[in-house]
Amino acid sequence: MSEDMKNFVLAIACLFLPLVSSGAAQAESYENVIRAELRPGWRLPDGSHMAALHLELAPGWKTYWRAPGDAGIPPQFRWKGSGGAVQVHWPAPQVFHQSGMRSVGYSGSVTLPLRVSLRNSTKDARLKGVIDIGICKDVCLPHRVRVEAVLPATKTKPDPSIAAALADEPYSAEDAGVSSVSCRVAPAPNGMMLRAQIDMPKGTGREHTVIEAANPEIWVGEPRTWWEGGHLMAEAQMAHMAGSAFAVDRSRLRITVLGGHMPVDIHGCSG
Repeated sequence: MSEDMKNFVLAIACLFLPLVSSGAAQAESYENVIRAELRPGWRLPDGSHMAALHLELAPGWKTYWRAPGDAGIPPQFRWKGSGGAVQVHWPAPQVFHQSGMRSVGYSGSVTLPLRVSLRNSTKDARLKGVIDIGICKDVCLPHRVRVEAVLPATKTKPDPSIAAALADEPYSAEDAGVSSVSCRVAPAPNGMMLRAQIDMPKGTGREHTVIEAANPEIWVGEPRTWWEGGHLMAEAQMAHMAGSAFAVDRSRLRITVLGGHMPVDIHGCSG
């Protein structure tokens, strides 16, 4: 088994550690670790509504981005109410290293904007959420928060904190000056090896990349990222979680570049 796959298995095993933790740990209250609220936001001209989930973490604690890395726990959202679909917007995250493993997420506080489609845009709406997240300090634990808010139809003035979080999303490939992105896939033990070449303005040399497949059953390991001949290169192992054969749709790969002059969100690459 490769080292990346060992780390993946270890991360999955860590999800179950809290189930066998000590009584003192089980009795610990997380009210002093994390606070969650829904900010009601404002009604948009197209009839949808912009709200936000705000998380406040105690010093030293962090939570995770949508692609948390092998050492993190991916957040899961369940929404109910008088609205329709809820689209989560993700401000640019940080990269953390702990115990030889990488995770991607947020420390301190984070505001996740929520664009809510509505069945009736002329009336107030109610939104309820159950969110399963990971919180981490010395160990990483799953935690559930429940939030609820009324989304007022008459409020049309933007909330500055939500607007700031929207402005903190990664730049598009076009806005960041990415001219082309190509990907090569080759067979590898337990799966495939993906290598991406990104043509973009020279960065800091401290770039990290995160690669996501459209299929949630495809695991992507932590990429090795480096500059070569003026190109940003990223290489990562891919495997199906069930151990079965799989195909990679390059047009639906998502590559996020962090740690450079600006965060960049890249959708798709050529063969």
